[in-house]
Amino acid sequence: MSSHNSAVARAVHAHKRLGRPVSEAPFPVFADTEKSVEARTLAADIERALVDGRRDVLTTEAMQDLLAAVCKLYAAKVEAGEPILPFGTHHGLSATDAMTSASGLLRAVNLAVFELGMWQSCTGR
Repeated sequence: MSSHNSAVARAVHAHKRLGRPVSEAPFPVFADTEKSVEARTLAADIERALVDGRRDVLTTEAMQDLLAAVCKLYAAKVEAGEPILPFGTHHGLSATDAMTSASGLLRAVNLAVFELGMWQSCTGR
């Protein structure tokens, strides 16, 4: 395990032991920015639409643009050393949701699960 990964593991373990969400480790928490408020509002709107059985809350193109931007932001934060998970503890995401999304992400960038495994073994992520 790399020193970065062991530091992340220690931070995650410490936060879990203290009952804190992993997403709070150990970087400062700032007041929501205007864009953060907009993003949380959009997320709530999407969740409500899904509860109502509506999948048309965003066009496919808008969803793709948003997902790509969020993936880039997440990767930038992880690369900067922030020990965060892609979503918090109360996400409501099912295993099927996660696997379907992960499979789609890999397919969109023309990668196979084998390549992901190789990358994870080389980087420790």
